Amino acid sequence: MGSGITQTKPVTLQGNRWLTIEQVTGQVNFTPYQGTRRPARRGDRLSVVGDVLETNADAAARLTIDQQTGFVAIAENSRVQVQALSITPNGGRITALNVSRGQVRLRIRPLTNPETEIEIHTPAGVSGVRGTDFGVTVQPDGQTGVATLEGSVAVSAEMQTVAVNAEMQTSVYPGEAPEPPEPLRNDPTLFVERLVKLPNSTTETSLVRLTGYTDKVNLLKVNDDLKRLSRTGRFDLVVPIFNSPGSEPGQLRILATVITPLGTEQRYDLVVP
Repeated sequence: MGSGITQTKPVTLQGNRWLTIEQVTGQVNFTPYQGTRRPARRGDRLSVVGDVLETNADAAARLTIDQQTGFVAIAENSRVQVQALSITPNGGRITALNVSRGQVRLRIRPLTNPETEIEIHTPAGVSGVRGTDFGVTVQPDGQTGVATLEGSVAVSAEMQTVAVNAEMQTSVYPGEAPEPPEPLRNDPTLFVERLVKLPNSTTETSLVRLTGYTDKVNLLKVNDDLKRLSRTGRFDLVVPIFNSPGSEPGQLRILATVITPLGTEQRYDLVVP
């Protein structure tokens, strides 16, 4: 983890822990710790620190935390690794997941044991909950968005913590403290300012320039690739499109997808003039 990430405190193991793969859609890969990567199957368990689950484009998965604690919905183009699964001497359950890219949403029931902890670690910070409904996005550069629908989430980085309460959201940048929370938007709108074919395109590949903006906490995928957003949610992209035989310039299309931290998704079929 990057600088300022709080680590899960040491605990004594007192039993087995796991997260069960409850649903799989599309191409999802499971890599057990020190094992071989293979397609994930319903009923598989992530039970060892280091187990990894990855979703490809147009894929998704859902994990159930043991003891009916809650579930984790994993969106496309995401990578989730088990960082901690343990039980304290007093029966508290420690669950920590590392999300290095993509989007996850958690729904956690109220936790009664004060030693129980559920954390989401990203390259920018850590989010801890004790019963809530919230989501996290991680951009290619580690920029993290956290949005809370119900309950409260403690977001920590660089030895500073902010409370992201219900109907609020925040952003965290690697190496920086979390930004002050602001009202939740959960808005997947994509604003396109410029969409043009560039003159240095070839007969095999067309280069298209796409500029615009969306909410800075969102993820933007263009033709199956996650793209980095600026601190204000802006983007300025040159997108290569491989030309089909006999295609006309007006038939060039870009598929853009916007995903909010809570998993609200909107797809845009953009036709290049």
